[in-house]
Amino acid sequence: MKRALCFLLTFIGSLCAADHTESNSNLWLNYVGDHPLGKGPWGLHLESQIRRADFGENWQQLLLRPGINYTISPALTLTAGYAWVETHPYGDIPVGAEFPEHRLWEQAVVSHKALGLDWTHRLRLEQRRIGEVARATGDVTNWRYENRIRYMLRTTIPLSYDKKWYLALWDEVFFNFGSNVSMNYFDQNRAFIGLGRQLSPTTKLEIGFMEQTVQRRGGVVWENNHTAAVWLMSKWPLRF
Repeated sequence: MKRALCFLLTFIGSLCAADHTESNSNLWLNYVGDHPLGKGPWGLHLESQIRRADFGENWQQLLLRPGINYTISPALTLTAGYAWVETHPYGDIPVGAEFPEHRLWEQAVVSHKALGLDWTHRLRLEQRRIGEVARATGDVTNWRYENRIRYMLRTTIPLSYDKKWYLALWDEVFFNFGSNVSMNYFDQNRAFIGLGRQLSPTTKLEIGFMEQTVQRRGGVVWENNHTAAVWLMSKWPLRF
């Protein structure tokens, strides 16, 4: 209880201390594939995200995130993998230069039914090595290590009798922790609402709007990123 109260006070203090807030209009194009390997419990997670700023005109980020899935039951899947991220300067308060990030990650996904709807809970841990880049040369001078934990709650609401059309709703909150984190324990929040279409038994498409609120390092710059997002998701099995 004391730790939760301390965190809440720190979070409120960081909000009050914010000196700059910027709003951006972004476009994210995403592919997420969870592909079973044969009929066993193992599978491949293949993910790519093209994140563009200024209504898609300029780069924001590029993310590639492969992983290995292990399905314990229809309601529980564990995944571990690697991610490579490249972040570019964007917005009214840009970073000094584009910088890379190498990331290990582990997650558990739990699904269940409640209130007549399908619900998904995703808990993800990330071990991040973020490149600190010299502005003059563009070279990485140091790799800063940080930990992050993320939690997503997602549901869908059918819009047609056959459930092929649906409304997708989710929210995901991010927190930083560890010895290298001092000002921004709260990292960001993403809230999404979109229209979904089941294209086939293994593929679906979702198009919608995501509001991303980001606290930058140092705690004095906040981003409100108004983001149009397209998600293509596949569970097409891989057979050899």
